[in-house]
Amino acid sequence: MIIKYSWCRKRKVEADFSGGAVTSDAGALLLREADRRLGLSKAVARELPDIRRQKSCEHSLSELVRQRIFSIALGYEDLNDQETLRKDPCIQTAVGRDAELASASTLCRFENRMDKSVAWLVHKVMVEQFIAFFDTPPKELILDFDATDDRVHGEQEGRFFHGFYNHYCFLPLYVFCGEQLLVSYLRPSNQDGAKHSGAILRLLVARLRRAWPGVKIIFRADSGFCRWRTLAWCERNDVNYVVGIAKNQRLIDAGSLLIASAERQFIETKEKQRLFSSFQYAAATWGRTRKIVIKAEHNNYGSNPRFIVTNLKGGSQRLYDKLYCARGEMENRIKECQLQMFADRTSCHKWWPNQFRLLLSSLAYMLVESIRRLGLAGTELARAQVQTIRLKLFKIGAVVLLNTKRIRLKMSSYYPYKELFAQVAVRLRVT
Repeated sequence: MIIKYSWCRKRKVEADFSGGAVTSDAGALLLREADRRLGLSKAVARELPDIRRQKSCEHSLSELVRQRIFSIALGYEDLNDQETLRKDPCIQTAVGRDAELASASTLCRFENRMDKSVAWLVHKVMVEQFIAFFDTPPKELILDFDATDDRVHGEQEGRFFHGFYNHYCFLPLYVFCGEQLLVSYLRPSNQDGAKHSGAILRLLVARLRRAWPGVKIIFRADSGFCRWRTLAWCERNDVNYVVGIAKNQRLIDAGSLLIASAERQFIETKEKQRLFSSFQYAAATWGRTRKIVIKAEHNNYGSNPRFIVTNLKGGSQRLYDKLYCARGEMENRIKECQLQMFADRTSCHKWWPNQFRLLLSSLAYMLVESIRRLGLAGTELARAQVQTIRLKLFKIGAVVLLNTKRIRLKMSSYYPYKELFAQVAVRLRVT
């Protein structure tokens, strides 16, 4: 097929698809180096069950894992493109083969074999990867918990209508520490948004304390995770917390003087006012009082008081602005996973294959995050999101030359990020 364009300086402009071994994903080699540096795909493959008849198997589990997570990181959100991608020599090289990769049907069967035990074991790998990142014990870890909606469009197992989001969805729970992902746990949406968060917190704290007995751990979340049992467990186990608490009349009455002061100052100055204080408060189920930090804000739209509960010491404004509000950065990480790593492609009929798909997107995020953390530190893309890194470092055209001794990728001489690409490749290289 030849595509003809308008003339340019008396010359015909034509395009076709007969260029041969040309890839549009030369940056897959960076993913390969990141994976070798972390040992991620091998660690996951070791934990996966393999019930296949081995004599008939053409693709190893580690190759299937690499093919799937590399494809997601490169921007191919599901299995529809694999029939063509499996022939791409660059992606074959990244995966570690010199023959065609697995077909879409093979990958589909691979995903649909996964069960509850796999979800547990892959999460174990994710946490161990996080621990292995630190050369020296950290002094403090802040564990951010949050849930989001994963909209579904079919008749998947576990689908329910959610009144807040106003559609049928799942309700995955994410746990991050900084930009590093520890948990991506798929849940039905017909339950409390904090369901199982306390159990997951206990498991994480136990493992992190085994690795670093003296580490300070802070549990941080919005008001959807304010449960008295979780707060009480934190107090018994020397875990700090800073958690939002939903407004109610008793809280507003307790902070009424500060709220009135903010309103009065706004009327006088015509500028937004933000005043902070703290007081002791106990809900009926708590059995004891706890420290409440109040932010009394008044602006053109009226009064907007907010509250958090914490067992940390320090000034009210610092606890609210510097510590609690910093949890908003986690929402950017969730957006990267959901929107840019396609974690919402949970279109399998069965529940556990959908959980595995969520984990595949999480593993792809971990690879790209490691490139950002290890390869891009101190560069212009040090704070870039996944989509930007994909466009500037992964989606690169190259001619692929293969012989018996060498595989060469010849990228454009006019590629604007060639110095950065080379720098990242050197930083990721396993010595």
